[in-house]
Amino acid sequence: MEQEHFEIIIIGAGPIGLACGIEASKKGISYLIIDKGALVNSIYNYPSNMTFFSTSENLEIGEVPFISHNPKPTRAEALEYYRRVSQAWKLKVNLYETVVSAENLSISPNFSNGPKFLIKSHKANYSCNHIIVSTGFFDLPNLLNIPGENLPKVSHYYKEAHPYFGKKLAVIGAANSAVDVALETYRKGAKEVTLIAIEDEIKPSVKYWVRPDIVNRIKEGNIKSYFNSKVLEIKENSLILESSEGIHEIENDFVLAMTGYKPDYQLLEALGVAIDKDEFQSPIHDPDTYESTVESLYLAGVVCGGLKTNKWYIENSRVHAAIILEQIVAKRA
Repeated sequence: MEQEHFEIIIIGAGPIGLACGIEASKKGISYLIIDKGALVNSIYNYPSNMTFFSTSENLEIGEVPFISHNPKPTRAEALEYYRRVSQAWKLKVNLYETVVSAENLSISPNFSNGPKFLIKSHKANYSCNHIIVSTGFFDLPNLLNIPGENLPKVSHYYKEAHPYFGKKLAVIGAANSAVDVALETYRKGAKEVTLIAIEDEIKPSVKYWVRPDIVNRIKEGNIKSYFNSKVLEIKENSLILESSEGIHEIENDFVLAMTGYKPDYQLLEALGVAIDKDEFQSPIHDPDTYESTVESLYLAGVVCGGLKTNKWYIENSRVHAAIILEQIVAKRA
């Protein structure tokens, strides 16, 4: 298989990966962005009617204006915007291309000069001197690891309420995603919505204008709830859960497990990036340069936070791109 060389390989075509490509383009450095899914794949997988917390100007990259019809843009507007950004900057992006292996050539005792890394995808081989990992976290859900989790009735992603009309739905979780799903499906005609959470209450971090809504719907009995509970097994027509009151089996048509997501640790470990052993399992990196424990390998965006997925957002990690490219330029000097 033919091998192509770039100065930088950027893994992940989300907003921050695109921002890194823009900065490389500004500085005349050859680069390639690779993503296993669609452009801004995480945003594509958000609920169809999702509205961002941020205002449009805080989501802008590459000096391309983001014009929204409302103070806070929708998923559809964001998809349109990042398509325009990619076209405006003529970004070199390979989509639906999965990285299958990565090799650090520079650690070989025989290494003297030349490309530092070899990246293999299911389509091609690439060599490069710098890698930027900007894979986010939304592609890999935290699994329940229980019997029945692989049934067609179970999903870790939510698009819209329509499929659950007239059906009994269980929503697992107590954070923003679970609360949004429970409220929307209840209001769009789900026959029964049951919220199941290991926590003892709806998380205090839930959006302040939404939390009273879900609390009141639970108090009224319109949304059933089991707190301090966990699902033990999912069956074709029911699920079994354990609460402080014992074991329950409840009738059920669909399960939406809004249990959060995690970075691609398999990829990070293959690249040799050390992972902190604390509760957030953050990839270890220099907070000033975003260089990882592997020389010339950088982390950008949400992936820097490990399991602490509320630390970095588009608006506060856009700056990673410029900082990283300054480091790369300095190394090339």
